[in-house]
Formats: sequence, structure tokens, C-alpha cells
Amino acid sequence: MTFKGTTYKRCTCTKPGTKKQLGSRCPKLKRANGMWSSNHGTWSFQAELPKTHDGSRRTRRRHGFASQADAQEPLGKIADLVELGEGRGETVLATIGDLIDNRLRTGEPFPEPGAVAKQLDAGNASLGAMPTVGEWLTSWITTRKKIREGTRIAYRSHLTNWLVPHLGHYRLDALTVDHISRMFDAMAERNDTITAAKDSDDPEIRKTVYGLRIMGAATMQRYRATLRAALNAAIRAQKITFNPASYVELPSGRRPKALLWTPNRVERWQRTGQKPSRVMVWTPEQIGKFLDQAEGHPYYALFHLIAYRGLRRGEACGLPWWNIELPNRSITISTVIVQLGWKAEFGEPKSEASGRIIALDEATTLVLRRQKKHQNELRAAAGAAWVEHELVCTERDGTPLHPAKLTDAFHAIADAAELPPVRLHDLRHGAATLMLAAGADLKVVQELLGHSTIAITADTYTHVLPELARETAEAAASIVPRNQRRNRPNAA
Repeated sequence: MTFKGTTYKRCTCTKPGTKKQLGSRCPKLKRANGMWSSNHGTWSFQAELPKTHDGSRRTRRRHGFASQADAQEPLGKIADLVELGEGRGETVLATIGDLIDNRLRTGEPFPEPGAVAKQLDAGNASLGAMPTVGEWLTSWITTRKKIREGTRIAYRSHLTNWLVPHLGHYRLDALTVDHISRMFDAMAERNDTITAAKDSDDPEIRKTVYGLRIMGAATMQRYRATLRAALNAAIRAQKITFNPASYVELPSGRRPKALLWTPNRVERWQRTGQKPSRVMVWTPEQIGKFLDQAEGHPYYALFHLIAYRGLRRGEACGLPWWNIELPNRSITISTVIVQLGWKAEFGEPKSEASGRIIALDEATTLVLRRQKKHQNELRAAAGAAWVEHELVCTERDGTPLHPAKLTDAFHAIADAAELPPVRLHDLRHGAATLMLAAGADLKVVQELLGHSTIAITADTYTHVLPELARETAEAAASIVPRNQRRNRPNAA
């Protein structure tokens, strides 16, 4: 920023009859030749300090100086301090503004610019003082090293969208449960505004919230988790002794229960277009219908692996041939392709449990053998243009498949098969569905899917298992031939 500061002269004379101070408009302040009078009024300065961490302007004035030189002296020191922040970013500028503001308020002398510059060069963005929440959050996300890039991107969006704008101006040690609760109240009010606008009969009002999404309980929980992690780091750094984010009451944010696409639910969806739950699971018959429709598609091998063996999208796209043992019928999950915004790059599995060895059934092994043969044909056709990445499924020139393309293909195939909607991520529930239908226990399903705890598996399939059991029982009962006349209720 370009520092703006000025000096001016004023007095306490009042306008006759109104008693309103004339201030700098008093005619006695200047002599007839236009020069300032030396024996009337006092000097003041006005300084435009760097904006606060939430972007608010702060103009500061001080009065009562005997001469213009006396007023100019602190203004010059303020200008020197502000200049130190040039080119160091808005956070440093705001921190320097805090420093100046504090010294103006307490009357303490301004620090020497050289001393402040040394602190900034050493990376001390708080300048030795207790940082604000915004300063701490920015420093925390910048210096934290053991974190997946996708998680870092999510954290940054939390900081940018809500945490810094709503909490960043508080001193770190002054942050309270009430401050954080008011932020979540603001989220809830935003939800109400969006809902009311979307329900409005006025198309212009509906247009104002186009593209805006309601923040659910699970999203609010993720925001709190980000803040709690940052404040726990502040406790370890001995900045604070109490984490107020741990005591904010929020809705549980538990993941929605997965439901099976039973005939009744399919009929209601066809009639109303409404899904019973955000997480829906296809029956074995619906999975088979999807795979029949996908047969022959360039990505069929990946759809088969997801549906039968429960791979995640990134695990399937990032699966290399050197992690597949076709003679022993097993695959190892150790690499993934993760999507960061639109950018896709190789990374590690989501968690320790996600890195796992998965046994292959005979049908899946055959699919992979065919895929290997097909890829050899693509490699020969591409010739020198082939880019070798040793992945199971690639583009026609060997380059890695972008995960979003797999998602788009999935929805196109499901629509063509006229199946009820599920997400691509829910297709991996097919592997669990097939195993549960075959009588496998939840522990086996947990290990197949790479869930970190069996509680996640149980929470996901609590509602699916009984319905699947009933469907399986009905299917088994229908196989047994019966004399229909004898089984009538009133048969003799």
C-alpha cells in the first residue's frame, strides 16, 4: 500500500450562537499573509494505517502537538514502519498496522524499523506479540508439512471462506466458544437465505442464489475440525492453553445412511425424481445391468474393479500393472491419482488402511488379462507416440486417465441403462453388496474396502444388510416350486 498521512492545524474556538467547534476552519489559525499563526491552536496528524485482517479500513488521528514538526515526527515513524511491510503480503501489512495501532493506544514509543525488519526477515510474522487468529491460521497452513495436498486445499478454502473473515481479527488467546458459535450461526442464516430464495416465486430472487449450496451439518463439522486442528497446534506451541473449538455444539454431521434401490424406491424416484438418501446402493441385479451396459467400453476394466473389488476412483485410475499378480490373483493398492481442483497427480492412498492387498476372483482376473491384451494393441498402434506409465487403464496414447473422465463415463453408461442414480463412489458399494449377499461378515467387507475402522463399514451398511437379506430370502424362496392352489389361505 502507499502510505497516506497528513498534518493539519485546529483549535477549539466555537461558532457564535451554536457552540460548534470551528476546528481547522477558524480564521485565527492563519495570519493575513496566509502563514500559520504560531500562537493559536495546536497541530494534529491523520494516518491511514494498513487495513485490518478482515479488510476494514482504520484511520487514526492524534491531536495537541505544539508545532507541525512535532506532529510530523510520529507520522514519519509510522510511514517507515508501513514501508517495511511493502511486498511482504497483506497479512504482514495488517500485523504492522496492529503494532502501530497498539502503540498509538498505549502511548508506548514506536519500535525502531531495523528491529522490526529483523523479526520479519526471521519469519516472525507476529512481531513477538500474540498473533491474531488470522495470523495463526495463515502461518499454520503454510508451515504444516505432514499433510496431503488435497487436505491442504480443503483447509485453505475453509480459511478463505469463513474462518479468517469471521474469526481472523480476534487475538488468538481471546478467541471464545461464543465467537465460534456466532460464525456457525452465520452459516445457518446463510442456509436460510438460500433456501428462502430458492423457494421464492420470483425468478429474479431465485437467480440471486443460483449455484449456491446449502452447508450441511457434515460441512460445518469439517470447518470445526480444521479450526480445532489449528488451535491444537497453537496449544502445542504454548500460545494458548484452551481450545474453544472443541466445545462448540453442532449437529452430529453423521454420514447419511446408505439405502438399497428397492423396487418401491425406484418407482417413487421415477415418479417424483427424488432420491431417498444421498447415498444409494444398487442391488446385485442393478450392478449386473450396469456392467452389461459398460461391456466393451474403454474403461470397463476399471468399472469392473470398482464394482467387484471395491476400489476407490483414484485407486482404480492410479493402479499400475506392477502391483497386479495375475498368477496369484491379487492386487496391491499403493498408489492413487488424486484430483486437486481440475489438476490430477499421483499420490499415496487415503490412509494406512487404504493401502491393502485385494484378492481377485476368477472373472476379474479374466477381465484384467483381456485389458492387458487390449493395451498391448493400443501401444502397438500408437508406436512412438505412446507414453509409458504402466497403468492398467490409460488414454489411447498411454497417458494417465483423468479421474473426472471416469466419472463422466460412469454417469453416461448408467443413464443409458436407465438405472436409478448413484455416484461413482457408490459403485464401490457394489463390492460390499455382493459380499454381504454371499454371507460375508462386516470385518471382511471393511478390509476389502479399506475402511480405517469397522464402525465406518457398519454405519454405511446398517440399513442395506437387512433389506439385502430379505431380497435374498425372497429370491431363494421363489426357486422352490409349490402347488399354488394348496397354498391359498382358504384352501381345504
